[in-house]
Amino acid sequence: MPNELASRLEPVVAEAVTAAGFDLDALDVQQAGRRKLVKVVVDGDDGVGLDEVAEVSRAVSAVLDAHDHLIEGAYTLEVTSPGVDRPLTTQRHWRRAKFRLVRVTPTEGAEYVGRAGEAGSASARILVDGVIRDVRYADVAKAVLEIEFKQPPAEELKLLEADASGTTDDDAEPKEESK
Repeated sequence: MPNELASRLEPVVAEAVTAAGFDLDALDVQQAGRRKLVKVVVDGDDGVGLDEVAEVSRAVSAVLDAHDHLIEGAYTLEVTSPGVDRPLTTQRHWRRAKFRLVRVTPTEGAEYVGRAGEAGSASARILVDGVIRDVRYADVAKAVLEIEFKQPPAEELKLLEADASGTTDDDAEPKEESK
């Protein structure tokens, strides 16, 4: 039932989140005793601050109250932003990871760490050991952000910025380039 309920709630919750200027990253509904726990994960191009989470929480709460026939009963609402351990699964995730380190586990081959560049509709550009390469999303089993405690090296950022001049070609075969 909770998954069915999440499916019914998703359009109205997504509309409220979008109206607040954010993207609905995930919606989950769990039974928690007599109440339901409605967990809403939101994200934005510039991240999501605490004040913005509160704003989205008020908007989602209002829309759930207006559609109480869908939720049928008491609920607890939890609105949050995605954690740093959220997998990169969509173009939007990769675009927001630009210039950040990512750990990529391909469907075939060894895991590696690289700096994310441009994100196209089917692939992203990644700087790995001084080489920029296309990584097709379909060829990635898992990708997550790596925590960095210092600024990225300027040389790496320059290479990725120079590459951003329209070199992401989603229709081409994956390639490697030396820069």
